[in-house]
Amino acid sequence: MILKLTRWQAEANGIRLDTTNGIMQIVFCTPRIARIRYTLDSDFSRKPSFMTVERSQSSNVQFKIIDHSDDLEISTELLMIRVNKTTCAFSYWEASGRLLTKEPPRGGKTLERTDVYRTIFDVSAGEVATDRGADGFRARAEGSNQIFDRTAYHTKLEFEWQEDEALYGLGSHEEGMMNLRGQHQYLYQQNMKAVVPALISTRGYGVLVDSYSLMSFHDDSFGSYIWTDVDDEMDFYFIYGPEFDQIIEGIRHLTGDAPMLPKWAYGYIQSKERYISQEELIDIAREYRERELPIDGIVLDWQSWTGELWGQKTLDPQRFPDPSEMMRQLHALHVKLMVSIWPIMKEGGDNHREMSEHGYLLGNQATYDAFTDGARRLYWEQVHAGLFSHGVDAWWCDCTEPFEADWTGQVKPEPEQRMLINTAEAKRYLDPEYINAYSLLHSKGIYEGQRSVTDHKRVVNLTRSAYAGQHRYGTITWSGDISANWETLRKQIADGLNFCVTGSPYWTMDIGAFFVRNQENLWFWNGDYNEGVADLGYRELYVRWFQFGAFLPIFRSHGTDTPREIWRFGEPGDLFYEALVKYLKLRYRLMPYIYSLAGAVAHRCYTMYRVLAFDYREDPRVHDIDDQFLFGPAFLVAPVTTAMYYGPNSRKLHDVRKMRQVYLPSGGWYDFWTDEHLEGGKTIDAKADLDALPLFVRAGSIVPMGSDVQHTGEQPAMLLLKVYPGQDGSFTLYEDEGDTYHYENGAYSMIEMSWDDTNHRLTIGPRIGSFPGMPEHRQFMVEIAGRAGQIVVSYQGTPVVVQSTEFKVQGRDEVL
Repeated sequence: MILKLTRWQAEANGIRLDTTNGIMQIVFCTPRIARIRYTLDSDFSRKPSFMTVERSQSSNVQFKIIDHSDDLEISTELLMIRVNKTTCAFSYWEASGRLLTKEPPRGGKTLERTDVYRTIFDVSAGEVATDRGADGFRARAEGSNQIFDRTAYHTKLEFEWQEDEALYGLGSHEEGMMNLRGQHQYLYQQNMKAVVPALISTRGYGVLVDSYSLMSFHDDSFGSYIWTDVDDEMDFYFIYGPEFDQIIEGIRHLTGDAPMLPKWAYGYIQSKERYISQEELIDIAREYRERELPIDGIVLDWQSWTGELWGQKTLDPQRFPDPSEMMRQLHALHVKLMVSIWPIMKEGGDNHREMSEHGYLLGNQATYDAFTDGARRLYWEQVHAGLFSHGVDAWWCDCTEPFEADWTGQVKPEPEQRMLINTAEAKRYLDPEYINAYSLLHSKGIYEGQRSVTDHKRVVNLTRSAYAGQHRYGTITWSGDISANWETLRKQIADGLNFCVTGSPYWTMDIGAFFVRNQENLWFWNGDYNEGVADLGYRELYVRWFQFGAFLPIFRSHGTDTPREIWRFGEPGDLFYEALVKYLKLRYRLMPYIYSLAGAVAHRCYTMYRVLAFDYREDPRVHDIDDQFLFGPAFLVAPVTTAMYYGPNSRKLHDVRKMRQVYLPSGGWYDFWTDEHLEGGKTIDAKADLDALPLFVRAGSIVPMGSDVQHTGEQPAMLLLKVYPGQDGSFTLYEDEGDTYHYENGAYSMIEMSWDDTNHRLTIGPRIGSFPGMPEHRQFMVEIAGRAGQIVVSYQGTPVVVQSTEFKVQGRDEVL
């Protein structure tokens, strides 16, 4: 049906549009952000949004309306929206008159009424089937009835995207899609699928859809559109940048800021499936210290509870006889503990009984109802009493897409089959309008619960699912239970980039993959290395995965089938061992840089793990690059994603070139390992020996680095400031206490550093701010890439100017 505009009326911050079939509304949240709604009802929905925060609606934005003969023009100083009066087709423009995107001429918004049914379970009948699969305990209520609940809408939002534009986003999915043009994606939560319904365009805009139901994205023969399954109305935000960082700032304005994670969370986190006892955890931590291998965290995976009491949030007293003493010993080794907790609970434990008595369980009588305030509070109380009170530091909220039904069988179901199977199972227990929101509400309960107890320990929540706004609850999302093969490693690069480009900053994966072996009877257990670490082919794959992981926001190893500790891959002097140690230590030497990026995430809406289009969106050559990324403002990383030494079963490869191609965008670049200067705007062959990750630094960068340390709490005596000349540049060194929320009240410091390339001058600006324990005096050693000599600078918080002519030759290793 073609809509016609029949009447319009200016409102606070926007305009209401009456059409021949329903009403629309445009409201400006900021001069860059417009909220657009459409309904066939007489008024707009008053349901609160789980996704957005209150400030997103509170701005007083200046805008103007111009009524032309053919269209209505609504504009701020930055963004203009034109509404065709004949079809109600929207087009979006920069204020200067450049087209950003548009709907088809016939109009791009469709609402179709749909009946919503609610499932009623007969709890007294007790018809609940339980089993245990590869993904843990499952419970399914067999007896149920569906009753009519309400009428809602399928929504369809169509676009005519430009030929030269690339689209990114939608979250982390297993297919490794980079540029989403010409693609199709189902959006529902599942193991290896973490949904964030945001699209970012190289034309300089973003679209954020406020919907929690099953969605699908199309740019294929069926059209170019976003479809949602069940919504009260169409509700989305159009965000103008034009730069990606500005679009992310807009998304976080709507959905909330990302809080600081504790500094230790940016160090190395060791995990496997699974450590089984208090003694083993402490022994592993102690061996890292004895070998002088840096580590900050260790993980206690599932089944830490007693016997078969799945999901009970207390430790088995036989295997963990003194949790408080265990935490004391780990903390004495400067190692933090993350514990796996589950939303599903098996009957027989105190946690399950309490949830059941309060009526806080969903229809399967096993999964708690995260949509209920009281249930979230009780869940946290159980976590606090059983774990947090003993000193546990962080949470692994596993299986936060609690209803899955396709992890079985030899053959992987087709994508549409998987979508139907899994969403049908979720709709049995959850309102169809909210099947994608469980993890968002679950994370809210953990965050608010811990914040209610203390401000002295920052929330860390590693969770398998995600949604827009979840990042404001201290969450990290990992990519699920992936398999060990080279194809998966390559796909992970794009999966993580498309997650982080949605405004959710913290993504990680299981280094080395979760499944290492191959089980022919299970489609998802699809690794290539049945001998695990004994297979030299797996050792090579693991080293390359580890190199990639060292440049992710969160650096963690995990998986089943084979152990993951560094020494399992050899001993000192062995090729694989030394390569792993090299990148482990490099991660820690880069900690001043990495933690400063974390400060920029929290304070300036920054993104660490960056698709190349963040900084080079107008270069069409970067649009489809899916195996390179930017790590902060300085580094370009090109992981090696093919075998060069060994195949499976330790089969030695011959005549394989130890190089990989890397595209360097325009400008000057430096090889990190040699300081060789390279001109960008071209593809080069980069050295890629086993210990040589192709790694480049942008000209104009200032990279602060520390010395070798054993954990993030260890303060280097001196910081190296490595300057890469060729153009002007700057960097802000951020510091705070490392693990409190005092930074929210200003307890942090920033030092702005700038490089004047014309005059070869580095200026270390004044230190702004302070925090408890801040060192009054600092020493910086300054080095310029490609030039001999360094200079040691004594810094006391006041500006220091360093001229390159002052440098004198002295061995860096004498100081660092």
